[in-house]
Amino acid sequence: MRIAIIGTGNVGSALARGLKGKGHDLWLGAREPGTVAALAAETGAKAALPRDAAAAADLVILSLPWGVAEAAVAALGDLSGKVVVDCMNPIGRTAQGMGLTHGHTTSGAEIVQGWLPKARVVKTLNQVGAEIMADTSVLPHRPVMFMAGNDEAAKSQVAQVLADLGFEPLDAGDLTKARYLEPFAMVWINQAIFRAKGRNWAFAAVSAT
Repeated sequence: MRIAIIGTGNVGSALARGLKGKGHDLWLGAREPGTVAALAAETGAKAALPRDAAAAADLVILSLPWGVAEAAVAALGDLSGKVVVDCMNPIGRTAQGMGLTHGHTTSGAEIVQGWLPKARVVKTLNQVGAEIMADTSVLPHRPVMFMAGNDEAAKSQVAQVLADLGFEPLDAGDLTKARYLEPFAMVWINQAIFRAKGRNWAFAAVSAT
């Protein structure tokens, strides 16, 4: 699969490392491609401007800070028909402090779909820290990763990517279910950062035998 990772911070870099050697044609989209040359060499990816990386890909992963996402997505050009993975959480300053800026009546993923009405948006890869995305083999159980989207074929493609990263993909339903998945991410953040559990863990779905 031709995969473009737009945004090469902690999450984007982790995903590139997690997908290294999994048979995908990886592109790293960065405003200054030279700044990701080392990561590209490490992961066997190609570095390009975000618009060029997205144009070359079948599947585009958005791993951007929410505050810059709208402008960055607009700069990608026409993504009609492409699978777009939204792994962002709409975190910003609220009356209660840092938290989700969207919730009960919409979600970040639905907003992204509004920006890209002809793309096939799937919400996932927002429920765990970057460290686990880079390497799930450190965990004693296969971690779970929920996804939500309106296009079944798109979710099938994304499920393969999740499996390649070492996750157990679980379908949460249509894109409105991102309203569940984004607050679910805040549970991980609360435990990891505010309850001192640390970052080297993930949720798992453990079934009775």
